[in-house]
Amino acid sequence: MSVLENWDQWKNFLGDRLNHAKQQGMDNNVVSDLAYEIGEYLAKQVDPKNEQERVLADLWSVASPEERHAIANMMVKLVQNNGTH
Repeated sequence: MSVLENWDQWKNFLGDRLNHAKQQGMDNNVVSDLAYEIGEYLAKQVDPKNEQERVLADLWSVASPEERHAIANMMVKLVQNNGTH
């Protein structure tokens, strides 16, 4: 099973990556920019695997670049307490 198929596993995966990036000294602006780039990649290259990802993909598809940055920032906030720490 892919990490993308289960919403909680996906959030934990992202949380682990976020925690690792912060431990390596990555600042919030860089994290935000990377989250945006990941969102762009997922929107163009990956079919949503669950209902939550479908909602995010639908929102992303109608959002302006500024709104996409806001979505990316919200995803960072959502997963910042997830993962194995």
